[in-house]
Amino acid sequence: MATPDAQMKAVLDQLASLGGKPIETLTPAEARQQPTPADAVKKVLEAQGKPTTPDPAVASVDRTINTASGSLPVRIYTPTSRAGPFPVIVYYHGGGWVIADKIVYDGGARGLSKLANAVVVSPDYRRGPESKFPAAHDDAYAAYEWALANAASIKGDPKRIALAGESAGGNLAVSTAIMARDRKAQMPTGIVAVYPVAGTDPNTPSANENAMAKPLNKAMLPWFFGHYTNGPQDAQNPRLNLLAANLANLPPTTIINAQIDPLRSDGEMLAQKLKAAGVTTTQKTFDGVNHEFFGMAAVVDKAMQAQQMAADALKQGFGG
Repeated sequence: MATPDAQMKAVLDQLASLGGKPIETLTPAEARQQPTPADAVKKVLEAQGKPTTPDPAVASVDRTINTASGSLPVRIYTPTSRAGPFPVIVYYHGGGWVIADKIVYDGGARGLSKLANAVVVSPDYRRGPESKFPAAHDDAYAAYEWALANAASIKGDPKRIALAGESAGGNLAVSTAIMARDRKAQMPTGIVAVYPVAGTDPNTPSANENAMAKPLNKAMLPWFFGHYTNGPQDAQNPRLNLLAANLANLPPTTIINAQIDPLRSDGEMLAQKLKAAGVTTTQKTFDGVNHEFFGMAAVVDKAMQAQQMAADALKQGFGG
């Protein structure tokens, strides 16, 4: 397993100091109470004497939206630089469809709003085991439908809507685009999938190489799948197992990976499948960083580079 760079290590050291227990040994309710990488970033900022308040370049508001699959809590981010209308990004948080929420993943969503100069809609979708597959996937698509129908009401341009997500949320972003294609709905202008869950095999090269990595290790993968799926049959469903899906005719897709991450191979394999299906695809692995680095731009330079890469790709899809 590779060694984290100094900035990444500082976050991992702070995360370890918070005393979290191994997720795979806990119940989902217990796991949701554990310290998060976002908590560790705050500790690093405090240790550096830097402010922990959100960037004033982006305003955010929490509200509830009514969608085809029910009421969903969302956080809506809006650039404060001008009046709009802005392009829109529907952003899906990570957490293996079991833990975490839009607040834990605020860093990535807020960063994209600022750097892509876009309104970001970040929904909380239903999670397992309380709501099994395909609940999160249904909610993800419903949030996209809501954004298409309501973009103008949030200073957004309904003709310029993209999808993005991290980890399980990266899976949701791609899956939502596939569903839009299959339902002949308006297609997103682009997709950004950050260290996405692409398959359901826990024995990939990167999972074995990074079996003991933090904050995501190999043992957590079957724990997440077990709590979200109804059984082994779901592992073959192409909505979940994107490597088995028809990926043709999707919009330009950017995949961002971390070197020290069990999911690195997932992103690499998904990029290969997308390219084979004729989709314009860019994939980059950032060395010396771990799963969850993307939202750490306040303290990890490579996270800022990754956010800028994502924002540039999205802006290209929006038309500049």
